Amino acid sequence: MNGNLAALLPLGSFMAVMIGIGIYVRQKASSGNFLRQYFIGNHELGGFVLAMTTVATYSSVSSFVGGPGMAWHIGFGWIYMAVVQVTAIFLVLGIFGKRVALLARKFNAVTVVDIIRRRFDSDLVAALSAFIIVLFFCGTMTAQFVGGAKLFAAVTGYGYETGLILFGLVVVIYTAIGGFRAVALTDACCAVMMMIGIVLLLYYVLDAGGGFTAIMTSIEQNHPVMLEPFSAGNMPWGLYFTQWLLVGICTIALPQSVVRGMSYKDTPSLHRAMLIGTFVIGFMNIGINFVGILARGVLPLDVTAYGGMKFIDSVIPETIVAVMPPALVGVAIIGPLAASISTISGLLIVASSAIIKDVYLHYKEKHGGTVSVQKLRRMSMAATTVIGVAVFFIALTPPSLIWLINMFAFGGLETAFLWVLIFGLFSRSANKTGALCSMLGGTIVYCLAQGTGFKLFGLHQITIGISASLLFFLIGNFMGKRTEEKTLQAFFPTHNS
Repeated sequence: MNGNLAALLPLGSFMAVMIGIGIYVRQKASSGNFLRQYFIGNHELGGFVLAMTTVATYSSVSSFVGGPGMAWHIGFGWIYMAVVQVTAIFLVLGIFGKRVALLARKFNAVTVVDIIRRRFDSDLVAALSAFIIVLFFCGTMTAQFVGGAKLFAAVTGYGYETGLILFGLVVVIYTAIGGFRAVALTDACCAVMMMIGIVLLLYYVLDAGGGFTAIMTSIEQNHPVMLEPFSAGNMPWGLYFTQWLLVGICTIALPQSVVRGMSYKDTPSLHRAMLIGTFVIGFMNIGINFVGILARGVLPLDVTAYGGMKFIDSVIPETIVAVMPPALVGVAIIGPLAASISTISGLLIVASSAIIKDVYLHYKEKHGGTVSVQKLRRMSMAATTVIGVAVFFIALTPPSLIWLINMFAFGGLETAFLWVLIFGLFSRSANKTGALCSMLGGTIVYCLAQGTGFKLFGLHQITIGISASLLFFLIGNFMGKRTEEKTLQAFFPTHNS
């Protein structure tokens, strides 16, 4: 199949801009602390950039492909479920933002694992945290690579591997070169392009379907269950409840979001980010799922006609091709692909920091060794590149239903970090035994439940994961030693200390 060159040109230009930003950030980097610059942007992010990078990292390609595909199948029930995502940015920055920023400056911490290590005074808990981050991040990044490449192939007519090479290697290059600040700035560009893409697609879907009234009349006549909150059983209450946990409340514990709280410049920037981020995440997630519903008036097909649920991931690509003018297809595809590359870049920088800062550098310093800034720079860039290339090769054999892969990784990270961060940062009684039991036991139980398909009352396995994680934390906390007073005073200073 011949590729659509007109669609490729805008995308290629956008990717060139991303690399240009990475090079620019690298050249403008100051001579200060390399680790702080490379992994958290030297605490210099303003409100707008902080909001956009947090939104872009949270809004993955599944938000723009799998999510609206499910909305096309289920109807308004999927939007009612997705509404909870509006709270995600406000909650993560509001609950953890200021707390982790103050601790990061106090302890010169660069990563979330740095703070976990200091709070529980345990290299084992820190090492386990780093391992879990890298493990589940690889799963999430695989989903982003696959989703982006599938979308690219479906819309442009070029091969899956071509798309994977084009945007996959670009995101690895600019992330490795520019570090966190390049990620934040490119994320801001990506978030803007996501919103532009949603507006364009909404306009042309409405135009192709004869307007909003015509589309809704068609849905009411031909697919009336799409107007019901439970969609005739396709959207059971259990799915509402577990998705509100999985993509709403529990996302406060995602390390890739929490680390953003360490990077802002000042308190006004944090407050602006919370407000801007809440508006943008609401516009994106409600907007793109609404487009998915309206697409039913453009693609009035039964889901079984395209091989069952596998067609879900094809709804948005099919819609773009069906309604957009060829000259604008390349612009429209930038939005969903921007969601993919922004998530990949955000995860890459946190994963590489887990390996270089939390494992390698800590080991060297603990045993009296030193590492030069030049070597740290080379190793950080190498770690980012190796992880990205490894995931790239995994994605060459694509799995199906990317939103399920993404949700599995979300659940694993939330199970591992939810109680550890909440109790660790806000309770004096939390100890390392509780943290270790919660993180290890909860993650194992969650993965076993996922692997065997075991559910309680038909609920997603996240309910099993966070419940087991909480139980293990309480048991371990009861059995373990109290954290040393010196550490507690550092995290919870009292007036008489």
